[in-house]
Amino acid sequence: MKKQQIDHILSNMLTSHPNVSDLNLTPGKPLQVESSGQLTPAKIEPDFNALTPFQTETIALNLINNDRKLTETLLREGSCDMSYQLGTQARFRVNVFSRSGKYAIVLRKLETRIPTIEDLKLPEPFFKMAEEKNGIVFVTGATGSGKSTSLAALLDRINETKAVHVITLEDPIEYQHPQKLATFNQRELGMDFDTFASGLRAALRQAPKVILVGEMRDRETVEIGLSAAETGHLVLSTLHTVDAGQTINRILGMFSTQEEKQIRIRLADTVRWVVAQRLLPKLGGGRVAAFEILATNLRVKDSILNGESEGKTFNDIIMAGNPQGMVSFDDFIVSLYREEKIDESVAMAYASRKDMVGRGLDSIKSARGEATSHIDSLEIDRGYKGEK
Repeated sequence: MKKQQIDHILSNMLTSHPNVSDLNLTPGKPLQVESSGQLTPAKIEPDFNALTPFQTETIALNLINNDRKLTETLLREGSCDMSYQLGTQARFRVNVFSRSGKYAIVLRKLETRIPTIEDLKLPEPFFKMAEEKNGIVFVTGATGSGKSTSLAALLDRINETKAVHVITLEDPIEYQHPQKLATFNQRELGMDFDTFASGLRAALRQAPKVILVGEMRDRETVEIGLSAAETGHLVLSTLHTVDAGQTINRILGMFSTQEEKQIRIRLADTVRWVVAQRLLPKLGGGRVAAFEILATNLRVKDSILNGESEGKTFNDIIMAGNPQGMVSFDDFIVSLYREEKIDESVAMAYASRKDMVGRGLDSIKSARGEATSHIDSLEIDRGYKGEK
């Protein structure tokens, strides 16, 4: 199978449905695309009713394009990541992985235009994050929740407003930042450096003011990232955690109990913001982002140093921190319902505290003049005689 044939298949998959974000090639299944969050078969000519293991392996090998390092990684670890350029039509982040000895492929479409904070309608604290001089900003969430896009918008804001040197360490490079006021040097794992830890260590000798680390995957990367933040750099990174509390605990869990006290002190000194995000089904189709935002203050530092306790959980701090720009997932979900971006069933399904969100929705419905209960009427049971 030639590159032109593969490009023909990928191009037709991409245009088979609106809002395509991912292409999925799995043996035994037809060609599939993820459109507005739903996995859907993609009908193209020639039609692939069910992909064979030989077809997916052939496509995978063409995407790898005889890259020795990628081939070794795939054989050793069972999966490998790369980027792929589909002419002028699109760029993809590609993951090839084995399952039961057969290869499957997922291609995530990368946006070519850098989104701005205004474009994405990100919360106001993102503007404050771009003004930070040092420390660590974590953007967390599950795979596919939009972390990279939010970070790209944050970096674009820095690019527009600061004459600084920015180093990015990515796997792979998703958004290619133009040279504006800032000077950007984007490096790709496997092509420009071997591991995030080695890339980050090298970055400290390259005189940046801002460093993006694609993911804090291990203890060594976290340790060097903390050192960078302590020495006057602004470090932006991601973790696959669902909220602020889990983010802090995940980092602490990478270290031994003997090191925990020291790491707590370093985290308390360096963490500036923790942003967790999820994508929710939007009314009328598509998806909308919901955020939890934690900003550092004395109460946050105390909870990092001494651990959470009753009345001092990160959620309690966020609830009390609205004037500082903090917001909980539940409050954000209620605001999305108020703006009629999501319906009641979605709000309740994604709520962390359903009772709190339920009260918020009832208050909005009451203000709109809508019924807050499904009970139509109440009446006395006249057959009940009472106790004798």
